[in-house]
Amino acid sequence: MHRIGIIGGSGLYHIDGFTNQKWVNVKTPFGAPSDDFLTGKLAGRDVVFLPRHGRGHRILPSELNHRANIWAMKKLGVHWIISVSAVGSLQKKYRPCDIVLVDQFLDRTKQSLNHTFFGRGIVAHIAFAHPICEELRRILLKSARAEKARAHDGGTYTNMEGPAFSTRAESRANHRAGLDVIGMTNLGEAKCAREAEIAYATLAMITDYDCWNEAHDHVTVEMVIECLHRNAAMAKRIVTRAIPQIPSAPSWPCHDALKNSIMTDRKLWPAKTRKELAPLLKKYL
Repeated sequence: MHRIGIIGGSGLYHIDGFTNQKWVNVKTPFGAPSDDFLTGKLAGRDVVFLPRHGRGHRILPSELNHRANIWAMKKLGVHWIISVSAVGSLQKKYRPCDIVLVDQFLDRTKQSLNHTFFGRGIVAHIAFAHPICEELRRILLKSARAEKARAHDGGTYTNMEGPAFSTRAESRANHRAGLDVIGMTNLGEAKCAREAEIAYATLAMITDYDCWNEAHDHVTVEMVIECLHRNAAMAKRIVTRAIPQIPSAPSWPCHDALKNSIMTDRKLWPAKTRKELAPLLKKYL
């Protein structure tokens, strides 16, 4: 089964036409995912939805178990992931409620070992110069513009840890560096998705101007929530429009990301690690 994954806010799965819904619990060798996974049908395709922070928003960004979330998606037959994420704007041209179809990441986390499945006797180095699946990104961009969203083509997502928002000094430095948006979640998802050979792209939904822009109030939770509600309806329409445009079979470059990435001789793979990574490695066994 070639399913399409959606990772987003807890309310995003209330989409008109999302049928045959069933919550599924998945146990992983990397611990518990954010929540159960909601499987079903949307726009004629099999989909799997995960509330990123758990239903009721219970998990901090730095507490997210990206490996468990993506491993479970892979186990459930997901080959494409659409990420819907709240971000702050670092440039005046990106206004609240705009959407940025980012194509790059800048890592400002301290979580490297939690953003890879490898280690424990198997070494792999994925190519990550282009961290977003361009084919999926283009479908989302086209769908956003068809829905009359203020959608921007490309941009760099700066991944900070939080949970506090940026200081003004940090925000000004990011603004002066020419970075585009800032968030707390997507880099780990993107890295793990690439290792799992899942095509991954982000709808970065602008909620605020962070705090570099003194002409606007600095970011607050109330401000973020207000814009999230306004963005949610648009995100649902874009996702519903995009899904039928995704091919029925995985054939993009991201779907073969491990082909020339594993350095360790297969004869030396530890049995325990091989078993843990079976959903990722099965076509190379």
